[in-house]
Amino acid sequence: MVAAAEAPPAAASALADRIGSPLQAHPPDRGLYLWLAADGLSLCQATGPAMCMRAEFVGGVQGYRSARQRHQREAIVRACGITREHCPWVVDATAGLGRDAFVLATAGAHVSLLERSPVVHALLLDGLERAAAAGAGERTARMHPYAVDALDWLSGAADRPCPAVVYLDPMYAGRRRGAAGKELALLQALLPGTTDESALLARARAAATERVVVKRHRHAAPLADQPPDYHLPGRSTRFDVYRTRKA
Repeated sequence: MVAAAEAPPAAASALADRIGSPLQAHPPDRGLYLWLAADGLSLCQATGPAMCMRAEFVGGVQGYRSARQRHQREAIVRACGITREHCPWVVDATAGLGRDAFVLATAGAHVSLLERSPVVHALLLDGLERAAAAGAGERTARMHPYAVDALDWLSGAADRPCPAVVYLDPMYAGRRRGAAGKELALLQALLPGTTDESALLARARAAATERVVVKRHRHAAPLADQPPDYHLPGRSTRFDVYRTRKA
C-alpha cells in the first residue's frame, strides 16, 4: 500500500493507481508500504526493526562511489567491456534500484533497466527523477527504465536490435552486512518469488552480441552452475563473464 502525508494528492493518487495499491494518509501498523514524502519515495517496513530504503544516486554511499571519478577502473565497468573508446549498449536485466546501472551510465554506456516489480520500478523512477534534479541529468539520461519481466523481454530480442551486453545481478543471500543486508531483506520480503536462473542466463546469452556479465558473491557457485569464460574477482563479489558466439 501507499502512504502519503506531505506529497501532492494528485501525485500520491497517480502512484497508487500505477502500482495497483490502496492509498492512505498514514503508515500502516504492519507489513511493507511505500512512503511518499516531499523528499522522495521510500519502501518501508512497519513491523520488526523500522527501516526504509529508496533509490539513491547522488547522495550517501552511491554518491561517494560516483564522486570518486574512477569509473573506468570499476570492476563492473571492465567486466562489461566499457572503455573510453567503446561504450556498448547494456541491458541490466535485473535492475533493482539501479545502482550498478548508474555506474555503467557514468562510465558512458547507455543502459536499459528491466524491472518486473511495479514497486521497485516506482522507486527507480523516483530516484532517477531526484538525481536529474540534483545535477546528474547527463548520466540519468543514459538510463532507460522499463517495467517488464526480463525473461519476456529477452525472449523477444529477435524482434528488436540486440544489446551488446546483458548484465545480471540475481538476488542472493551471500554475506551482506549493514545497510546492504537490510535492504536485501526488504527486497526479499517484497519479492518472494524466484526467477528461473537457467532460463535467464540462457536467454541473456542468446540476446547479447558481445557478452553476458553476472554479479555473484565471491564464494558462490556460477549462476545455474554454468562456468564463465573468465571472471573478475573483488573483495566480496566477483563478475563472471560469458562471451557470446556473436562477439
